[in-house]
Amino acid sequence: MRLLIVGTLKGQLTAATKIAMDNGATVTHAEDIEQALKVLRGGKGADLLLVDVTLDIRDMVMRLEAEHIHVPIVACGITNDARAAVAAIHAGAKEYIPLPPDPELIAAVLAAVANDSRDLIWRDEAMGKVIKLAQQIAGSDASVMITGESGTGKEVLARFVHNRSNRAKRPFISVNCAAIPEHLLESELFGHEKGAFTGAVARRIGKFEEANGGTLLLDEISEMDVRLQTKLLRAIQERVIDRVGGTRPVPVDIRIIATSNRNLAEAVREGTFREDLLFRLNVVNLKIPALRDRPADIHELTQHFARKYADANGLPVRPLSMEARRVLTTNRWPGNVRELENTIHRAVLMADGDEIGVDAIITPDGERLDHAKTTAAVAHATLAAEQVTRALVGRTVADVERDLILETLKHCLGNRTHAANILGISIRTLRNKLNEYADGGLPITPAGAGELRSPAA
Repeated sequence: MRLLIVGTLKGQLTAATKIAMDNGATVTHAEDIEQALKVLRGGKGADLLLVDVTLDIRDMVMRLEAEHIHVPIVACGITNDARAAVAAIHAGAKEYIPLPPDPELIAAVLAAVANDSRDLIWRDEAMGKVIKLAQQIAGSDASVMITGESGTGKEVLARFVHNRSNRAKRPFISVNCAAIPEHLLESELFGHEKGAFTGAVARRIGKFEEANGGTLLLDEISEMDVRLQTKLLRAIQERVIDRVGGTRPVPVDIRIIATSNRNLAEAVREGTFREDLLFRLNVVNLKIPALRDRPADIHELTQHFARKYADANGLPVRPLSMEARRVLTTNRWPGNVRELENTIHRAVLMADGDEIGVDAIITPDGERLDHAKTTAAVAHATLAAEQVTRALVGRTVADVERDLILETLKHCLGNRTHAANILGISIRTLRNKLNEYADGGLPITPAGAGELRSPAA
């Protein structure tokens, strides 16, 4: 956790610094906004700004936005600075902390920003195998590719690897390649020189240099433009980067961890991802199973989140009823751990009595999870599955699979993605099966229509 304190904090600078350091933060001090900007541009970086409320926070927010520097701001001031506190929040500060500083309050803010509560929780054997491999390779400098569906905990696993590496005391810097516009991502990664483009008012150190000695996480790397992938490949191979507008290469010493929720092998075939870059990044692959494929983790995570949100909301920690646990275990969880966490958060707030019952396990729109309406296509698919099951005797597995796939596709009106989700298979597998059936002369429901199309049509 890197904390940058800006201003004198009404004479409370020393106390605030000591509290932050006691809670594991590394602290840098800047006398004013201009010096703070120099620190942020210079590569030291910060995860949080603690800013004296008497400074012009609105101006600071605007200048940070103009230079595309994204760091949360917490304002600090004397207890009776009510107007200044409101103004700071309106200007863009995330929180206001009264002075003199309260140790528990500052610790809570630091923990919230660092998100230290994102513990890696697991009990299922499927996840245990991934953790074991992560522990085995953590001490090396090998590049790591972490794959899995959205919400499975890829960044949490990346931090787990970093914290058990020889670089654990050095920075862990994360860049979301999908969240930053294409024309800004190069500058974000490699930095730029003053005047390199409109708005480049000063030299700025990029994430590669900011992570020097530590770990750089390239989150959702599949979203990176192919042209920028070429520059990334050079940086990984040669351990040097070129700032935008720079005239000389800059050496860097970092470990790369990348994540993706897409099939990068398919992206290579489609021409949207460089094969040589995939080889460089995929030295070790950590594939996180979907939550529905590790049922023992559902129970473990449920208990963890129930305790977490009970404590956060000042509520008693209550166990889940048997029926509530059954509903949670049998749900498909398309949003994985992220969706489960939100569900348990709601359940903790909604529960009555001595335990969390099934009535509290609800969807975001307030419907009970076990009563959530299924789409007509899902209902048809369920009926199709029942009809096929009745005639199982004397038939091969291939025959049963074929009929189920074709019936599901028919009742999804040819929507391949929807049918694949219902069947629990990948879209690629579904397409391969359909091609196989079409080659065998079977009629296949076309996309977006209820009419059957014969192979010859």
